[in-house]
Amino acid sequence: MSARILVVDDQAANVRLLEARLQAEYFDVCTASNGEEAIKVAKAEQPDLILLDVMMPVMDGYETCSRLKDDPTTRHIPVVMVTALDQREDRIRGLEAGADDFLTKPIDDVTMFARVRSLLRLKAVLDELRYRESSSAMSGLAGDIHDDVDSASRVVIVSTDPRATTRYAAAMPGQAQVREVHEPGAAIAAARDAADLLIVDLTANDYDGLRLCARVRSDAATRQLPILAIVRPDDVQHAVRALDLGVNDIIHRPVDAGELAARARTQLRRKRYADRLRSHLDEGMELAVTDPLTGLHNRRYISSRLRQAMDSASNGGAPVSLLLADIDHFKAINDSHGHEAGDQVLRDFSSRLLTGLRALDLAARYGGEEFVVVMPGAGMAEAEIAAERLRSSVAGSGFALKDGTKVPVTVSIGVAQAQRGEALDSLLRRADQALYVAKDGGRNQVQAADNAAA
Repeated sequence: MSARILVVDDQAANVRLLEARLQAEYFDVCTASNGEEAIKVAKAEQPDLILLDVMMPVMDGYETCSRLKDDPTTRHIPVVMVTALDQREDRIRGLEAGADDFLTKPIDDVTMFARVRSLLRLKAVLDELRYRESSSAMSGLAGDIHDDVDSASRVVIVSTDPRATTRYAAAMPGQAQVREVHEPGAAIAAARDAADLLIVDLTANDYDGLRLCARVRSDAATRQLPILAIVRPDDVQHAVRALDLGVNDIIHRPVDAGELAARARTQLRRKRYADRLRSHLDEGMELAVTDPLTGLHNRRYISSRLRQAMDSASNGGAPVSLLLADIDHFKAINDSHGHEAGDQVLRDFSSRLLTGLRALDLAARYGGEEFVVVMPGAGMAEAEIAAERLRSSVAGSGFALKDGTKVPVTVSIGVAQAQRGEALDSLLRRADQALYVAKDGGRNQVQAADNAAA
């Protein structure tokens, strides 16, 4: 995985050393010698990750990191603090400033590249979600990665040592709902139960914690679940293997409660942000294919699905028929009762339309007071029966308005069955011609199209 990495250090020798190591692994490297310059370069170059020295004059790494995370243009860039300091207070201070991870000098190459690759994978996922969200109909509604999370989070802690899980549970944020799992076999089921964070003790000898992490990552239901692994400080191989398997973060034993809480909050914020992005992306996709007034599919979506059904029918698949329905004298309803009443009629008509359809039928508002129903697997006779059922249900009783007034409504419907090799425009044109015949013949009726494709 290649990426652009910004190296920030006031010591030129340290910069050259890190630059050489990274370039040897085919990373693109840009550099800065102080905090102010780092902020400017980060804004201009938009690196994929920042390796930030803590001990710098004028503006130290903590303040630099805090400013980067406060700026909307750079806050999504992962920051790894590089420091000779290894006290709990230093790590907690860095996490609270927004740092994503730490590397302690002298830097071990294997550990560094494992952490870098892990953070780059995560950033690639979030970048893709952010890009899709920015292009969707719900753009700008997903909040921010550093928004506070007030709602309760579900944390699953896995260890065969009950005393350890109790200590770890006590360190979780106050709003968290913690589930302690002492039987590794039950961990997958617990993780699937709407968990927001999984903490796995990899130091136990009586079960394979790495295999558990791998199973979580391979399961579609838990693939996006953040994993925080607990490892021994001298077991570099285990830590690197965990990061390569997709573990999001690691913490060394003996576990400091304050650091564990800070790392857990970071993972929970990130998970909640990704969930919001996915949720708003889904909503945006729904808006793109849905008519906002009636809740039916829109013209763009139904055209695409109709074309697919017609292609299948032309290649020996099941037949497909089309209903084109138009509410009679709809303009008179708007003129007499107002547009709000007209909107109510459109919504109620849509409800009656859906009531009479099969599960596999697709209905859409095609424009104004015109509606389309695609009936996969239905021939002309079945489509005519469905059309007559709709016509009868609409004409059988009036449509109630908010003021209690009942408005009589009827509908005219044209029906057409797709012919082998027929183009979409031809099918729609034949259905429209049948609808015109129904309108011209007095409305409130169903007319079948000529079977010959135009």
